[in-house]
Amino acid sequence: MGSLKVQVKWQKETYDIEIDRSQPPLVFKQQLFSLTGVSADRQKIMVKGGLLKDNADWNKVAVKDGQKLMMMGTADKVPEAPQSSQVFLEDLPESEQDIEGFAKYGAGLQNLGNTCYMNSTVQCLYAVPELRQALQDYSGAAGGVDSNAKLTEAAKGLFADLNRSAQAVHPLRFLLMLRERFPQFGEQNRQGQYSQQDAEECWTQLVYTLRETVKDSAAPTESAINKLFGVGLHTKLTCEESGESIEEDNTAYTVKCNIDTEVNNLTEGIKLALKDDREKNSEKLGRLAVFTGSSAVTKLSPYMTVQMVRFFYKVQAAQKAKILRKVAFPIVLDMYEFCSDEMKKQLDGPREAVRHEEDRKANADRAVKKAKQEESDAQYKNKGKKGSKAETSSRVESTSAGAAGTSAAAPQADSSKDVEMTDSSGPSNSSDRKHIGEMTGKYELCGVLTHKGRSADSGHYVSWVKQADNSWIQFDDDQLVPKKEEDIVTLAGGGDWHMAYLLLYRAQRVA
Repeated sequence: MGSLKVQVKWQKETYDIEIDRSQPPLVFKQQLFSLTGVSADRQKIMVKGGLLKDNADWNKVAVKDGQKLMMMGTADKVPEAPQSSQVFLEDLPESEQDIEGFAKYGAGLQNLGNTCYMNSTVQCLYAVPELRQALQDYSGAAGGVDSNAKLTEAAKGLFADLNRSAQAVHPLRFLLMLRERFPQFGEQNRQGQYSQQDAEECWTQLVYTLRETVKDSAAPTESAINKLFGVGLHTKLTCEESGESIEEDNTAYTVKCNIDTEVNNLTEGIKLALKDDREKNSEKLGRLAVFTGSSAVTKLSPYMTVQMVRFFYKVQAAQKAKILRKVAFPIVLDMYEFCSDEMKKQLDGPREAVRHEEDRKANADRAVKKAKQEESDAQYKNKGKKGSKAETSSRVESTSAGAAGTSAAAPQADSSKDVEMTDSSGPSNSSDRKHIGEMTGKYELCGVLTHKGRSADSGHYVSWVKQADNSWIQFDDDQLVPKKEEDIVTLAGGGDWHMAYLLLYRAQRVA
């Protein structure tokens, strides 16, 4: 088999190439790749009878000496030179060596002696990217005498360490500032060891401190904590004895889930906690009287913290005893039923927009499935037909043409719906599009702080955080352990295993 010379036209260029017919066409394509930058798998070379295949037989390909061939295809992007010199793992500082491959999830925190309550709190709050950004932008009184500012500076530094370190971080400065601001976290037992503390108290005190110091970059006079975690509540109380009514508005940073013998899930516990029966001074009666009523949510926050009220003070033991009852919590929490009538009206539009979009996607999926089923049925029927080889061949060609027509006609209409569904990035209805970005009243679980043990001031605290890739990581002090969503729902309680104490939810919005 000799060689022959051809001309290959690609875009505005023409190349003279010699074909060695003793080698497969793939070698010819590699020659073209070296000239054009179009990889072999992207090349479409037109020859008589169709496209030139990599393993075709030159004897059967009607290519003549001096023939001009047409090639189509897009050249690969020319590799860019690295912006910086290559750094090898062993050359990095030990703190930046990602030995276990978990650096993209942050880093663990060293336990400095019964500090798991603090570590688990920090890891859950670190899971809020808006809070990380707000602390990064914080430029308060560095080195000032104000203990709030000093604790905030320490939190900013700790978050920065977690962001850049691939090894467990030593949170000593943050711990010292926490104990300086709140001396109760520095309590010691008779042996001189630092005592275990309540993670909920640590969470609450840290959030209240940051509320006073960290401002929202978009509104410098507004607290970033108020914006991220503040839940508006309206309480209405009535005294049956005097007929008096009292109405109050306040902001809560934690929604309570009370637990009694009738509570089996989070919704029931929140409903119980929103009941507000208490003794207050009655102006009409001139003494204390019982006021009964309830609270309703008037403002939803981008992040919702829910506390499982599992601990109560046991006088006999002089410690916080634990309620071990199993209380199931959802991956998606719907706060709609706890909202005021006015708040519900604000949520109705976004929720309707989400329903319309879900219906549209469901209809599009059904249409695609129906078209595929019809095509499959047609192919099955054609396989059952018998006849001569010529008739069979003719029928196969007809069926192929018909199938191509079907997929170009009926399914194509459905495919256009698929494109509309994925590329439109949200509701197609103009009245629904105005709700894009608005909250729906539904929240997705993104963090869980658990406790293992019988008392809040003993045992062990751990955090479980959902990552950007939808995986879950358990932060057990300096240890990072991959988890699945089915592992998270087992943290509902009912025994001595880890059980949810604080839940962190992120608001779902109209996309």
